Amino acid sequence: MDTSNQAAREWLYEITPKNNLFSLRLAEIWHYRDLLFLFVKRNIVTVYKQTILGPLWFILKPVITSIVQYFVFGRLAGIPSDGLPYFLFALAGNTMWFYFSNCFSAASNVFRANQGLFGKVYFPRVIMPLSVTFSNLVTFGIQLLFFIGNILYFMYLGSDVKPNVYMLLLPVLMLIMALISLGFGMIISAMTSKYRDLSFLVSFGVQLYMYVTPVVYPASLILEKLPDKLDYLVYLNPLTGVMEAFKYAFLGQGSFSIPGLGYSLLFGIVAFLLGLTVFNYTERKFIDTV
Repeated sequence: MDTSNQAAREWLYEITPKNNLFSLRLAEIWHYRDLLFLFVKRNIVTVYKQTILGPLWFILKPVITSIVQYFVFGRLAGIPSDGLPYFLFALAGNTMWFYFSNCFSAASNVFRANQGLFGKVYFPRVIMPLSVTFSNLVTFGIQLLFFIGNILYFMYLGSDVKPNVYMLLLPVLMLIMALISLGFGMIISAMTSKYRDLSFLVSFGVQLYMYVTPVVYPASLILEKLPDKLDYLVYLNPLTGVMEAFKYAFLGQGSFSIPGLGYSLLFGIVAFLLGLTVFNYTERKFIDTV
């Protein structure tokens, strides 16, 4: 064999035991894109497998949740909904919220849920939370179609629902939700690989976070209760701008600001990069602690 030709050849992949702390290895994710799509397909198929109702389960969850919220918050508590039918208002918030919560919950459990696979074969571990994020888009798509169907129904009944051109911002809104859920999910996953008791706080924390985010109430309600100088506290929550923009785009009521969305996008990018850095660092030694 010609050793000179062998030395001149470059390796396609290089697996090393240590990496720089701030090495994001985004190129490696691209090299394993076929595996990413394979995991996305697997996640979708396993959800439908051995179920009677199939995709209808994805519709039942937001419907039942919105009905309960309609009676508890809309009828009993009398929470306003920007002049919209409260069921439709709650369904809008739940459609976006379930995508975020599903992605976050799955990403925060990546190391524990896949420790058997991670201990046997090498691939970029970040492929797993990314695959969950992409596969949840299918669930979101089904719920979005149902939501649009309800919009058309309430418009037929004469409700003051006015979808507008801002619906074109939906890909940006989904990107922000994905970045934030992935970023914080990967951080939590890295922490729970060593401190398992933190996993018990995840579901509880997600529920609490929903109630500080304008999902079942409009942001205007909180702004009315707070002094003017504290209005900024409402928009410190990066999901506030996303929720308000989604409701305004599809329902035509409420308000949102482009600078607020810019802040949410910047927050999401920083959260994702931080989460990816922590995740990649923990990846090197998590198998010794799980």
